[in-house]
Amino acid sequence: MIVAIDGPAGSGKSTTSRRVADRLGFLYLDTGAMYRAATLAVLSDSANLKDDEGIGASAESMEIDFDRSGCRIFLNGLDVSRDIRSQEVTDAVSTVSAFAIVRERMVDLQRKIAGNRDAVVEGRDIGTVVFPNANCKFFIVADVTERAKRRKKDLAELGIELTVEQIVEDLKRRDKLDSSRPISPLQRADDAVEIDTTDMTMDEQVDLIVTNVRERLDRKEMKKSSD
Repeated sequence: MIVAIDGPAGSGKSTTSRRVADRLGFLYLDTGAMYRAATLAVLSDSANLKDDEGIGASAESMEIDFDRSGCRIFLNGLDVSRDIRSQEVTDAVSTVSAFAIVRERMVDLQRKIAGNRDAVVEGRDIGTVVFPNANCKFFIVADVTERAKRRKKDLAELGIELTVEQIVEDLKRRDKLDSSRPISPLQRADDAVEIDTTDMTMDEQVDLIVTNVRERLDRKEMKKSSD
């Protein structure tokens, strides 16, 4: 079973997805971290962000993997879990992610990692592009100021200090880039359940999704029994 959780940057989908996967005993796949790792690879190769050929070479040669928990990400064998959260990567990730060759490479890796397993997969285009036939789809949204406050807390835990105002501007910029790119833009799948988490606690978000998934699993089991 694939559970697809999409939403804009800072909406809380990563933490929610990780906890949902833990509750269900599913694999957790953070595709946003994969795009950040790809961006780090491009920056490390000193590729011009307008150079299709240079970015393509970086995309083709990179190897990305996770530890068993899905919390630590490795780029070409090196743990880059902290490096991918740098401001330099944050500033460039939407630009790098818009390249077709990068998205093709990432989608291929994502399908290989989660395709034959019970998994919670989160990102921007999971329910529309990566796994359009996912069993359960959710689209998480939240007020941009609330998203900025959450992102500020996450960054502070990594030793990165930014103001809420700085983060709000960055989120607005990324929202515009992510929703307007011609390839795999950020958008809600027609059959996704939209959840506004602005005034919800993390436990409430997780409970809502887990309940929905378990109901789907129960219906699936009942159908198998009747067949």
